[in-house]
Amino acid sequence: MTENISNDESAGKLVKYLLEKGLGGFPPLSSAANLADEYLIDRDFHSNDERVAALIKWEMTKNFTTGFITGLGGIVTLPVGVPSALGASWLIQARMAGAIARIYGHDLAEERVRTLILLSLAGDVAKEAMSDFGINLGSKLPQSAMKQVPGRALVEINKRIGMRLLAKAGQRGLAQFPKAIPVVGGVVGGAFDAVVCRMVGRTARKLFRPVADQ
Repeated sequence: MTENISNDESAGKLVKYLLEKGLGGFPPLSSAANLADEYLIDRDFHSNDERVAALIKWEMTKNFTTGFITGLGGIVTLPVGVPSALGASWLIQARMAGAIARIYGHDLAEERVRTLILLSLAGDVAKEAMSDFGINLGSKLPQSAMKQVPGRALVEINKRIGMRLLAKAGQRGLAQFPKAIPVVGGVVGGAFDAVVCRMVGRTARKLFRPVADQ
């Protein structure tokens, strides 16, 4: 029982931190809303789909640049036991997902939108968290599915996602490339983060893109 309470508290702290810092921004990164506005005011884009594609590509570059992530990691103080560099990567991805949501016209203060942002980060394991509440994301459009979730259940869903993110963090730690070859390890780690960032971006695009356009 004590362990479950501890896990719930850690998961709750993690998702709160990711949403507050990822969406609100932290030096040297601006907020998700400001990031979205940079793309929304750029008239070189002909559609929001083009804006989102360009955003994902640029954020992938940040995730690949291990020096950038490492630098951010040095100023990221997570409230739970997650490596700072991984936490910094998650913050970049949460900020990107939030910006994608705003580009497509969603309100970042809305609790369902914030839960969908967490779902973007969690990827496939999010389906497990949602299935615990009888929601099958594979059989219906996520936006429609989320409308059926009572507001009081969102906090619990967020915690479940947080627990799965913590589990992923443990697996990531075990799977890291050996530190004996730091340059190669950095390249491999950067490439892995870039691929994950692209997956998060594509998931966020699917979650937030207007249903009529899907």
